[in-house]
Amino acid sequence: MNSIELAKAYDPKSFEDRIYAQWKDSCAFKPESAKTPALEPYVITIPPPNVTGVLHLGHGLNNSIQDIIVRFHRMRGIPTLWVPGTDHAGIATQNVVERKLKEQGKSRRDLGREKFLEETWKVKNEHHAIISKQLEKIGASVDWNRERFTMDEGLSRAVREVFVTLYERDLLYKGNYLVNWCTSCGTALADDEVEHDDTAGKMYHIRYYFTDDKEKYIEIATTRPETMLGDTAVAVHPEDERYSAFKSKTLRLPLTDRDIPIIYDTYVERGFGTGALKVTPAHDPNDWELGKKHSLPEINILNPDGTLNENVPEKYRGLSVKKARQAVIEDLTAGGMDADGWFVKDEPIKHSVGHCYRCNTVIEPFLSEQWFVRMKPLAEKALACWKKGDIIFYPKKWENTYKHWMENIRDWCISRQLWWGHRIPAWTCLTCGKLTVSRNDIDTCPDCKSKDIEQDPDVLDTWFSSWLWPFSTLGWEKVNDSTPDLEKYYPTTALVTGYDIIPFWVARMIMAGMEFAGKAPFRDIYIHGLVRDKQGRKMSKSLGNGIDPLELVDEFGADAMKFTLAFICAQGQDVLVDKDSFKLGSKFANKIWNASRYILMNLDGRNTIQNPQLNAADKWIYSRLNNAAKLMHEAFFSYRFNDAAQTAYEFFWNDFCDWYVEATKLSMKGGADSDVSSAEKDRATTVLLDVLSESLRLLHPLLPFVTEEIYSKLPNTVKGELLINAHYPEYSEVRNSQTEEKNFSALQSLVGMIRTLRSECGITPDKKLRVLVRPAPELKKPFKENEGLIILLAGLGEIQFESGVNTQKPSGSIGMAASGFEVFVFVAEAIDTAALKKKFNSDLEKDRKYIESLRIKLSNEQFVKNAPAELVAEQKSKLEETLLRTEKFDSYLRDL
Repeated sequence: MNSIELAKAYDPKSFEDRIYAQWKDSCAFKPESAKTPALEPYVITIPPPNVTGVLHLGHGLNNSIQDIIVRFHRMRGIPTLWVPGTDHAGIATQNVVERKLKEQGKSRRDLGREKFLEETWKVKNEHHAIISKQLEKIGASVDWNRERFTMDEGLSRAVREVFVTLYERDLLYKGNYLVNWCTSCGTALADDEVEHDDTAGKMYHIRYYFTDDKEKYIEIATTRPETMLGDTAVAVHPEDERYSAFKSKTLRLPLTDRDIPIIYDTYVERGFGTGALKVTPAHDPNDWELGKKHSLPEINILNPDGTLNENVPEKYRGLSVKKARQAVIEDLTAGGMDADGWFVKDEPIKHSVGHCYRCNTVIEPFLSEQWFVRMKPLAEKALACWKKGDIIFYPKKWENTYKHWMENIRDWCISRQLWWGHRIPAWTCLTCGKLTVSRNDIDTCPDCKSKDIEQDPDVLDTWFSSWLWPFSTLGWEKVNDSTPDLEKYYPTTALVTGYDIIPFWVARMIMAGMEFAGKAPFRDIYIHGLVRDKQGRKMSKSLGNGIDPLELVDEFGADAMKFTLAFICAQGQDVLVDKDSFKLGSKFANKIWNASRYILMNLDGRNTIQNPQLNAADKWIYSRLNNAAKLMHEAFFSYRFNDAAQTAYEFFWNDFCDWYVEATKLSMKGGADSDVSSAEKDRATTVLLDVLSESLRLLHPLLPFVTEEIYSKLPNTVKGELLINAHYPEYSEVRNSQTEEKNFSALQSLVGMIRTLRSECGITPDKKLRVLVRPAPELKKPFKENEGLIILLAGLGEIQFESGVNTQKPSGSIGMAASGFEVFVFVAEAIDTAALKKKFNSDLEKDRKYIESLRIKLSNEQFVKNAPAELVAEQKSKLEETLLRTEKFDSYLRDL
């Protein structure tokens, strides 16, 4: 066998694209390529990224986690399907196109609906190509042959089917309701599309005078004084004695010639402010409910573009909300009704203000005709399926969010005043007024046969297509539908997503799955944290703290990005990173490359043999590998990706590289003066290659590219077999060797103590030490059998073993003890002891001063009380460590 040359430096750019193409060309991502196709499949549908831009690091985390778990289950030999796809992202995509048109001095109205949609499809195609390339670059092992888009023909048919079915089941209705209105996007938004932020504002106090007595008034307070122009009542509590005498009285609405009633309702809080509440049914959700209860008129004062309409006095018409507010305050302050005037005062406040989740425009409650889904009947089924245990959240705490959302669900406004999206399949006859909802386009009124019909101009909310994603992507297009993919792969196995879209998407998918496919769409719901910078801030363009995943791939490689994200992705926590964080994954990939390169470049003249005998180190490493495989299985099955990554890291870097590869050098010594037989070298090479091969299989889900590249070079693997489809290591009781692990652990302790003492004494590695070991009876044999290994790993010139009870310390040595042995290192033979004593005394003096400073700090009650708990714990830990070190150095000095 000849040595195999790996490039001197790890360079992921030299092989990642080639390997990805190899995986695709070999159909490795298809579930049909499974070694045991009859087994129950593992299925994930990708949370579809929006076709509005490039993937950000949040996508990088989400898709890395999915790829890791998919690769693990694929290597288990079961059919594994990861369905890719993209979302048409109605508002976001339309905004992109409208911004482009604005730069050209045009609007969508200038183009017309058909031309505008042509331009939008162009944007979609451009961004879709970018997203697909990005997914390939980060190594996503999706089945590209099953890729879907929320507006492709099949999914569009599914959307229409669901809309019509909901209508037939009386779960869909249309009506004038108060909705969240984005004046910039010009559309209604669902409640969960409104983001609330604490914003600085003002509370304005205004007098409303009685119609029949200009000396008396009721004082109200509002943060939106311009909405008073739409007031239709003032409400007070029926038991509030301040207002009990005013029944049947009316108030003159300031700045108008309208009179409004005083109404009595227990909704009003008597102790809040003046106990009087202005009621504007068309512009406040709570007022809307009060208005319905008391049959108040609804006066909408806004146009769809956010300007004031014809329902306000003429001077305010056409003004934006901001300008109208300013004008109203100026006019109120100018006075009216009597000498005291209308305006009382304003006070600075901070209050929660709703903003559009896409463009950040302040949301206006707005009265308009919209389509709604009755959610309560759907939510009841989805809640029941969670209570039965059909769906499981990882981590469990997110069940509370799901439960709360379902129990307090409100009807879902699904119509959007956009052009890009699934157009609502409803037609109104302009002759007879009949509304028809149809699965197929119609050109004639089914009632009066008139041709004068008009389709609803609005489109459906983007989430209306994405809530069908788990089954529509598998071919579902109508109720009771069946396709080969649906039969085999639905319900899917898992959903991997962020906690910010549990109400938006997760809950709705479960409702849709139960209602239209008869089953929950997935069993496992893994909720990961959000990616934030090191300061805990959400990554955004405005803060300039975003990290482009493709830049990470270019600088560190796809494996480095994937492994790092997995390593720090703890369940239930946000992921805090900066660019330097990814050096962790890069160093680990480098370690894998360099360790493999060392092994492969030392194969000259070696042969692999059948059934090699195992020495103590071999048995130990197989037992460690066996334990790592067990921990990896447990971590992957419970979606603890950081535990899997840390297990892989500890095993390969510490057990395999630092100990086992070093240990094999004893059996691989070359040169003419080597006393190692050729047979022993072949035996050791065979075992080392086998352990390396299995280790690469263990690591593959976390670092697929580098492991695949190295695996392809190994002389002991099946020719032509790709690692992506190789068998994942499994725990075997036969390999479990607790005795060897215990013995080798004692050997590691012994070697580690000698190495530490060498470092503390400043003894250079070229100085070969002499040591005396007094092992417990159970360690005498394993230590003696591994004498050569201890000498090699500890850098010794001589080792002696002493049995029996002996409490005398050998002269010129420093003694140390651990569980099962004592060891004495003859430092006087390797270094000037006078200089060593001086060094230890100097170190002790520094440590004692440090101990004193720590004790002073920790005895300060103010510090302990006010400092962060982590900082206090850290100081205590440092004190404990330093005290232990001084005890050790004191013992060294006594020995000397």
